[in-house]
Order: sequence, then structure tokens, then C-alpha cells
Amino acid sequence: MLKLSIMEGAMASTAFPVSAPRAVPAGMPLPDIYARVSRHIPAIEWPALVPDIEAILRLKRERNAVILAHNYQAPEIFHTVADIVGDSLALAREAVTVKADVIVLAGVHFMAETAKLLNPGKTVLIPDLAAGCSLADSITAADVRGLRAKYPGVPIVTYVNTSAAVKAESDLCCTSGNAVEVIRSLGVKRVLMIPDEFLAQNVQAVLPEIEILTWAGHCEVHERFTPADIRDVRESYPGVTVIAHPECPPDVVAESDFSGSTAMMMNFVLEKRPAQVVLVTECSMADNIAAANPDIEFIKPCNMCPHMKRMSLSNIRHALETMTHEVVVDPALADRARAAVERMLAVGAR
Repeated sequence: MLKLSIMEGAMASTAFPVSAPRAVPAGMPLPDIYARVSRHIPAIEWPALVPDIEAILRLKRERNAVILAHNYQAPEIFHTVADIVGDSLALAREAVTVKADVIVLAGVHFMAETAKLLNPGKTVLIPDLAAGCSLADSITAADVRGLRAKYPGVPIVTYVNTSAAVKAESDLCCTSGNAVEVIRSLGVKRVLMIPDEFLAQNVQAVLPEIEILTWAGHCEVHERFTPADIRDVRESYPGVTVIAHPECPPDVVAESDFSGSTAMMMNFVLEKRPAQVVLVTECSMADNIAAANPDIEFIKPCNMCPHMKRMSLSNIRHALETMTHEVVVDPALADRARAAVERMLAVGAR
């Protein structure tokens, strides 16, 4: 079995692949855009999506807006109207340099808050306020203050999948893509890493020299995977390459061939080009890579994120038409929360 170090940033982040060109039926509206999703969206369904796509493209020009889309967004968003795509770390980095007046975040609420923290003078919209996150909901600012009182002097590293209020009580943030690098950068022997218990345990396996204290928060998508799922896939597809997200339980990661953030997963597939691959993560991740790589067979024992799937072409269009829902961060905590995110980004810059 090919076993690579978990979350070691050996592979540089790359742009998400554009779908391979494919002939489209004559007379198809928006043929260049349809070519990107033709392997995912049947030709008969495409005309129904075109009015929303055309309206979004027009509204982006009129509003001077950009759409940031997470890797878990469905292909009809990811490959048609999104301007910047990536994992949480990539979106945070790109949000710093966005030139537009309006940012629409096709993702979940904590991502929109992060974009607002990094762009306090811009309008940030999220198409559906109910697009939450089980990890963000697992911890409160009061919980963090309690941890600081219980472990005085221990640095608190908070996963970016948290509210601005929680970030404000933290020393700095991390993502699944830079967690190891962030923890190492502190140069200490003991760290609180919250709230994702499994991510912290997987980082602990890479950094045994540092004691990592955890919080019992979990991702509702990744916590449902089991080692038996992986063994069943290997039995059914001998030789398949298994890539797991580090929000999965450690015993699932141990059964995999590689573990990393969604950007690392993508880079692994593009560089190694396995004939058959399983992405142990949210379903749309595989859909988005498969759309551009028809030569790779994706086996999909995936779980769906109900919050990510609250995004749609229609509510993105509505957000731009009505300028809703605007994300506002309490000024009383925005500076502290922004500082935690910026300290994370500074680690990567070094």
C-alpha cells in the first residue's frame, strides 16, 4: 500500500482543473460553459439551468461581484459561475486579494464570515443563511474561554470551520491543509487544537513530539465513514487508491493510502493519476474532479453535506438580485477574529 504522510504539504496547491473539451450538440445555449459540465449534466437538462447562469453572469458584471465556491459545491455551480474555487485555505487566501465590491460565498456560513473578516469594506453575501456546519456548532466562545482558564498559557489553535466569535477567543486559526505547519510554527510542546477531534488526532499522529489537547467536535459528513467502508471498497475494487479527508476518524485515515485537505486530494489525483480512486469525503468533490478527468474512474462511497447543498444557481441569482443575505460580523470581535485568521495566513507566507 502506498502510504504518504498525513497533511504534509509536499504538493503545491494548483488551480482546479478545467473540464476537458467535449463536443456539444449543435444549438446548445452557452456551449463553452456546457462543455465543462457535459459529463455531469445531461443535455436535456441543460436548457433549464441556462436562465439562472446567464442572469448570474450578467449580475456579476453589474454588481462588480465575484463568486467564491468551495470544492464541495455541485458541478453546476463549481464549473459554470464560480470565479474562485478551492478548499477553506485557498478561499481564505484568495479572499484577501479580491478586487470586486461584492463577494458571494457559495459554501457555508463560517466561510462567508471569514471572507468578511478579511474584507471588512466589501459586501459579502451568502445565498442561504441556514448553510451551517456541525463543527462550527460544536463549540462556543464561552467554551473557548473555559478552555483557556483550564489550560492557562497553552496556545489555542482553532480550525477555520468555526464562528467568528470562536476565532476571536483563539490565538490563531488553521485549516486541514495547513494544520501541521501551523502547530509546528508555535514551537511549543503543548497545544489546544479545537474543535475537530479527529483532525487533531490525525495531526497528533504526525507530530508525536507535541501534546495536542482536543475538543469533541466532529464533521457530520466525515464522522460517518468507517474502516469497514474502506475494506469493503478494497475488496470490491482491488488496487483502488483510497484518499481520506483528515476530518475522518483516525482508524479510517489509517486504512487509506493518502490523507489531506480537499486541495491536497485534488493535487494527488492530478499528479499520481490512479486508474481507480475513492475520495473519502463529500460527494461533490469527486464529481468536480471527475468532470475534468474522464480517464480516471471514481468510486464514490461518499456522504452528502446538507449545508453545502443549500447552495443553488437559483439562490445565488437571488442573492445578487436582492443583495441578500449580507454577512455582518460584530465589530466588537471582528478585529480579534481577523487577527487569528491573519496569523494563520502569515504562517503560510513564511
